[in-house]
Amino acid sequence: MEGEKRPAPGPPYEGVLADGHLILWTLCSVLLPVFVTFWCSLQRSRRQLHRRDIFRKSKHGWQDTDLFSQPTYCCVCAQHILQGAFCDCCGLRVDEGCLKKADKRFQCKEIMLKNDSRALDAMPHHWIRGNVPLCSYCMVCKQQCGSQPKLCDYRCIWCQNTVHDECMKNSLKNEKCDFGEFRNLIIPPSYLTSINQMRKDKKTDYEMLASKLGKHWTPLIILANSRSGTNMGEGLLGEFRILLNPVQGQEKYIPQVAVLPLGTGNDLSNTLGWGTGYAGEIPVAQVLRNVMDADGIKLDRWKVQITNKGYYNLRKPKEFTMNNYFSVGPDALMALNFHAHREKAPSLFSSRILNKAVYLFYGTKDCLVQECKDLNKKVELELDGERVELPNLEGIIVLNIGYWGGGCRLWEGMGDETYPLARHDDGLLEVVGVYGSFHCAQIQVKLANPFRIGQAHTVRLILKCSMMPMQVDGEPWAQGPCTVTITHKTHALMLYFSGEQTDDDVSSTSDQEDIKEME
Repeated sequence: MEGEKRPAPGPPYEGVLADGHLILWTLCSVLLPVFVTFWCSLQRSRRQLHRRDIFRKSKHGWQDTDLFSQPTYCCVCAQHILQGAFCDCCGLRVDEGCLKKADKRFQCKEIMLKNDSRALDAMPHHWIRGNVPLCSYCMVCKQQCGSQPKLCDYRCIWCQNTVHDECMKNSLKNEKCDFGEFRNLIIPPSYLTSINQMRKDKKTDYEMLASKLGKHWTPLIILANSRSGTNMGEGLLGEFRILLNPVQGQEKYIPQVAVLPLGTGNDLSNTLGWGTGYAGEIPVAQVLRNVMDADGIKLDRWKVQITNKGYYNLRKPKEFTMNNYFSVGPDALMALNFHAHREKAPSLFSSRILNKAVYLFYGTKDCLVQECKDLNKKVELELDGERVELPNLEGIIVLNIGYWGGGCRLWEGMGDETYPLARHDDGLLEVVGVYGSFHCAQIQVKLANPFRIGQAHTVRLILKCSMMPMQVDGEPWAQGPCTVTITHKTHALMLYFSGEQTDDDVSSTSDQEDIKEME
């Protein structure tokens, strides 16, 4: 209405000021979380650099962990911790804030003693307090250790014996350590000290020195493929370092080798009785017990010589050492494709199930494409110098061991046909052919048999034209025209564990016994 008065408008700068406050608070609400996140990230990076500097200079084998697998207490402040660091040699566990103190205060396992004044059989215990293994018992009173919710009780990092706080006496602290259950597998620090002194004195009587440790002393060497399977090799090495001497190496004797299967194939492990795969279900202490119970056997090793044709024959022939098998054709193609993609993105291939799925994908793809067809027209095969006529094959497999393709006994096959068991120590190779990727799959599920070509002491394969995929023990490559010659090289000393048998082992053994009875 005309008689009403309208409020006088305020100064023009008030609206601008209100808008400015709104913009300021909006910027603060956006930038503050960004700043806090950046500051936390910076502090985390500084802590990581600090830890890495300690790790690099330390004699401990420190490893970070986000979550300990059992109730854990810091060895310095004795407080309960969920994350921190642990030494994979001596087993110390520590909170992040106490890491530097622990590194200075506690001594790790001595790989080699500082002097050789101690005798080989006079090693004292090396006790560390707290975080003893679950279900461990006191060596004095035989009662359970580590049952209290605090940092308590002691463990010797060499013999793995545990003792209560109240049972720890001065006499026990100075007692001689016998290295415990695995004494025959452990290299004592004093032994390496004596070896070092003998080298300085230019003496070579290592056998006399080893005899002092007893006739049953057979030191164990642990090797691991850290990329195999689920990338658990590094963790397993740490567990073995806790039970053994972290160095575990001795160069005089040829070692007997046991296999702990981490990957997807594991045919050599299966052949030697160690199973088709290890996923941590058996404690490493039990693995060492199995090693001590295993029997020594011989394994044939073969030299695979590749001589290129044409201009490239001026180059030195390539040589490989074969323990398991050599092949050309579809299985080598699947291994080549898998290897190429794992090299590009290794983090994606950390699961056995995923790895097998990738193999299945490439096998299915080859069933449709048939990249290796008409192999019989591209190669010539000789067994012990005699030419062999080949049917329409896509692949040839040369076997040294009984298993192939992740658990399939390829040579014996199935059905009414009786074939002698393939041996890994008879100096003979078994040669078979496959008709394609689909045929390989049928063989693996026991719906078909391979084409058995024969046995021989020497195998020669001539690739006349084109590029073909080849592989030796799972290491694939693409090969042009060449001559492949496989001859016996030497024997390897392996350990065979007969504690567990697969169904295939039992059936194969019974078949062999039936054949002997018929004879």
